[in-house]
Amino acid sequence: MSSSKTENRRPDVQERGFVRPLAIWRRNVRVWRKLMWPSILGNFGEPLLYLLAFGYGFGRLVGAIDEMPYMVFLASGIVCSNAMTTASFESMYSAFTRMTQQLTWGSMLDAPLTVDDIVTGEIVWSATKSVMSGTAILLVAVVLGLVGGWQAILVLPMILLMGLCFGACAMVVTAVSPSYDFFLYYFTLVMTPMVLLSGVFFPLDQLPSLVGQFAFLLPLAHGVEIVRPLMTGGWPDTVFLHLLVIAGYGLAGWVLSIRILRKRLAS
Repeated sequence: MSSSKTENRRPDVQERGFVRPLAIWRRNVRVWRKLMWPSILGNFGEPLLYLLAFGYGFGRLVGAIDEMPYMVFLASGIVCSNAMTTASFESMYSAFTRMTQQLTWGSMLDAPLTVDDIVTGEIVWSATKSVMSGTAILLVAVVLGLVGGWQAILVLPMILLMGLCFGACAMVVTAVSPSYDFFLYYFTLVMTPMVLLSGVFFPLDQLPSLVGQFAFLLPLAHGVEIVRPLMTGGWPDTVFLHLLVIAGYGLAGWVLSIRILRKRLAS
């Protein structure tokens, strides 16, 4: 692909901001609508399976955690881990397919769009998918009586923020990935340990102190610290710090992925 096609052109004044990335988002929405019903069914089926299998099954052995039934404890963790998984999957497998197999990105760059527009639009779409899936989990939790108050509605903007964060981090992996197999490194070495160490399935205070401190270097743990109190009828502590860490990871991933992809798509 010639560098002239991928040159970061200056958009017209009236088209600056989110107008052009929004066009990328709308294109992905139109494609998703063709498969929306299987996708929506999966959004409800998977969290319900997790809640029933782990919550009722494993919960009978665990009992209560932090003075709440394990099912309630688990529901908030699944909301956060699902936001990470959904956004990461979309920013890696789906985005990589559009970049290398379908050559959709190349066609977009032939239009008056830039790499910055594409990356931003893809990350926002990944976050949108997280919100869709997270909303399904919340509805399941409400039906099962696992939500403690109206504060749970505030979980939705948190899911959006986490979707932006993990979508941007996964886009960095896509930017450097030579093939689909490369994504297994990220799933195995980053995402799986993050789920296990971030308070999704058990409290962080039950981990060794050094492990617990390390967990708070990761964005997922900060998301859990905000979402769990909101879903159980309370309010989180040190909200600004948690939001700062999540937003910081997202901003760093967004900037880094754009820089790498500018070079990759120009070659």
